[in-house]
Amino acid sequence: MKIKMFTIPNMLTLCNLLSGCAAVVSALWLHNLGWAFAWVVLAAVFDFFDGFVARLLHSSSVIGKELDSLADMVSFGVAPSAVLFNLYVLAGGSPMWGFGVFVVAAFSALRLAKFNIDENQTKQFIGLPTPACALFFVSSGYWVELQDVMLPPALFLCVAVVFALLLIAPLPMFALKFSHYRFQGNEVRYLFLLLSLGLLIVWHLAALPWIIVLYILISGALYLREVRGRK
Repeated sequence: MKIKMFTIPNMLTLCNLLSGCAAVVSALWLHNLGWAFAWVVLAAVFDFFDGFVARLLHSSSVIGKELDSLADMVSFGVAPSAVLFNLYVLAGGSPMWGFGVFVVAAFSALRLAKFNIDENQTKQFIGLPTPACALFFVSSGYWVELQDVMLPPALFLCVAVVFALLLIAPLPMFALKFSHYRFQGNEVRYLFLLLSLGLLIVWHLAALPWIIVLYILISGALYLREVRGRK
């Protein structure tokens, strides 16, 4: 079987990976969390378009799926962990203990591996998606750097553990995938998009971490309603 490596979708996936590498360099070497944030956002754009183009050109492949996970591991696992490590050390934490924040990278790997073999995640996610986790940390890092806020180092470790657990939690989370664009059947998606737009208008980029928190809270509320409905 001939394996086509250099397809257009795969090239976009590699651009995702390279953007993640640039984010890691920006965080750990340049110590510029603004650039790290921008590179991860760009990685997320490439991550969206590689799947979109693959479906458009009917060029989906097994190697493309595996390559996508490897790229996501760098851009949405290692890169946000690098931002967290930078924040932890700058806050006065010990670099040795600071490696604890890379639990986000480890659990991102578990999340991505599970996603590849889990057939229950076609219409919804089980656990926090890695791009959402990454955007929370890199946007928070950018805000902390911009505002020059001093936070206790232990806070970064605690938040890293919480989000690492959310990545593998058996919590259903809605996906922004539209099978149609009518309001009926998409109420939650339109509500989330409307609230997110409102937050962006008021707080601009500083709203991104709160949008991710809003996503988690809405997903949790939907799950609790479903559980109570079963009872």
